Amino acid sequence: MTVSRVINGHAKVAETTRARVHAAMDTLDYRPNLLARGLASGRSHSIGVLTVDTTLFGPSAALRGIETAASARGYSVTITHLVDPDQTAVAQGASLLRSRSSDGVILLQPLISEVEPGEASGTGDLPPLVAIHAGNPGPYPVVSVDQRLGARLATEHLLGLGHKTVWHIAGPSVWYEGIERVVGWQDALAAAGAEVPPVVHGDWSAASGYRAAREVLGRQGVTAIFVGNDSMTLGVLHAMHELGLRCPEDVSLVGFDDYPEAEFFSPGLTTIRQDFDEIGRLSVAVLLDLIEKNVASPQHLVLEPQLVVRASTAPPSR
Repeated sequence: MTVSRVINGHAKVAETTRARVHAAMDTLDYRPNLLARGLASGRSHSIGVLTVDTTLFGPSAALRGIETAASARGYSVTITHLVDPDQTAVAQGASLLRSRSSDGVILLQPLISEVEPGEASGTGDLPPLVAIHAGNPGPYPVVSVDQRLGARLATEHLLGLGHKTVWHIAGPSVWYEGIERVVGWQDALAAAGAEVPPVVHGDWSAASGYRAAREVLGRQGVTAIFVGNDSMTLGVLHAMHELGLRCPEDVSLVGFDDYPEAEFFSPGLTTIRQDFDEIGRLSVAVLLDLIEKNVASPQHLVLEPQLVVRASTAPPSR
């Protein structure tokens, strides 16, 4: 009974006893039988994740945060990819995760959709569900980063350096994050009384950033660009190199995400940092409150992004 209490994290165990049990478990290389625990508790101690393209930094980083947080709480993670995140795909993914006995689901769905949990399941009996995206909350909790704030921080930083306006190479218009960053950029320019240039869209890839930059840099008077993510910014830098433009002497750049390579760009990239580990921790914590305690958390938990200033931004030289 004492060993069982230690394994299951019961509070009413003396710390000295808990330490002795853990020491014995280490010596014997003991591992709890998760299948037996699941049969006894009626839970699988598994979380399902419905997600889109994990080759992109944002979804993959959020997934890493989820897996780390879930492991710390004694849960495994089962991943199902949504090829087309419409109602049918979500319904099929949810059904598959139910068949694998997932205790709950994290919907990592940054693409715009009108899906509601009841509609997605077809019977309204989805397991506990938490979503990660920048859109409005539905009848389930949502964890997100304030994308508008991040875009405002990026734009205000460039305006504060003396740039008359800031161009924007945006992500796809079917992504919540892409739309929210456009709105934040527009809000910052409007508040400063600056001209709002036309938006040029990419698809988050470096290649699309390169193509968009060739279009933007063909205009007169471009001295500052806020780019929708760090990967597209790499393409912008390549286009600038081909055109004989220097960063930041000729054009200042700000990215978004602060992925690990951003500080090693040439020059180091000023960008907006999102705490994906905290996103994962919060989404798992909210989901496990639903699973283990049947406690509904606030409908929308919003994290603040952070501006990270490096060498890619400077006052305009002309």
